[in-house]
Amino acid sequence: MNSKRYTEVLIDGKIYTLAGNEDESYIHRLAGYVNEMILTLKRQEGFSKQSAEYQNVMIELNMADDYFKARERINLLEQQKAEMEKETYSLKHELVATQMKLEAAKEAEEKKSAKAHMTE
Repeated sequence: MNSKRYTEVLIDGKIYTLAGNEDESYIHRLAGYVNEMILTLKRQEGFSKQSAEYQNVMIELNMADDYFKARERINLLEQQKAEMEKETYSLKHELVATQMKLEAAKEAEEKKSAKAHMTE
């Protein structure tokens, strides 16, 4: 049974105690991402002059943007993987067919060679 772990993280200059089933290092990575997003936006001119509500919405939108771009990238990579798997299957099929032709040609050559020795 998983017990909740408590982890202290620093986000935007404040310490938060978070509880969850994930590893502490993972929770710190999440908090680091959120903190970096906040710091990046705060560096933009005029951001800090906006209301707290507006700032929060902008942070959330930027995170959603990152998420959707990552999902698009995953979808693209999954499509590329599927295409590569099809190509690999096709190449394997072609290799087997070529090997069969080579074996048939070798057998035909051996039979031809054997007949030539018999007639000598």
